[in-house]
Amino acid sequence: MTVLLTICIIACFIVSFLAFIYPIIPGILAVWAGYLIYHFGINGGELTISFWIVQAIFTLFIFVADFIANGYFLKKYGSSKWGERVGMVSIIVGSFFFPPFGLIIIPFLSVFITELMHKKAPKDAFLVGVATVVGFLSSTVAKAILQIIMIIIFVCYIIF
Repeated sequence: MTVLLTICIIACFIVSFLAFIYPIIPGILAVWAGYLIYHFGINGGELTISFWIVQAIFTLFIFVADFIANGYFLKKYGSSKWGERVGMVSIIVGSFFFPPFGLIIIPFLSVFITELMHKKAPKDAFLVGVATVVGFLSSTVAKAILQIIMIIIFVCYIIF
């Protein structure tokens, strides 16, 4: 039974990284599902309160990483509020069309068009479109690094 549960935990961790291609899937929930499978199925006493606190803090950082990276790049290149909103929605829409390429092309085009509609110069609208893609990719890299750290911490708690 332990082997089956361990396979489920590993599968949860793999699914968590698929969320970077399909952002509609909440990847961090898959990581937590792996933790909970271990806690309730294999060894309920091994993961201490300090483990859960550290993981909760990292989870918070993952949620904040999206907003910080996207907000930073969009504000830096002068995006309108509509550009920011369209960028967030188009990332979700883009995950359904030609992933992972849709995650780059659809947000770029939708924000570019939105900014043109808000009377931005084509060059400025282009830069805001690029900023949307750079913000998304930056937050994805940050979230991947944080998730890897979370999984390493989990493995260290189990081994040591």
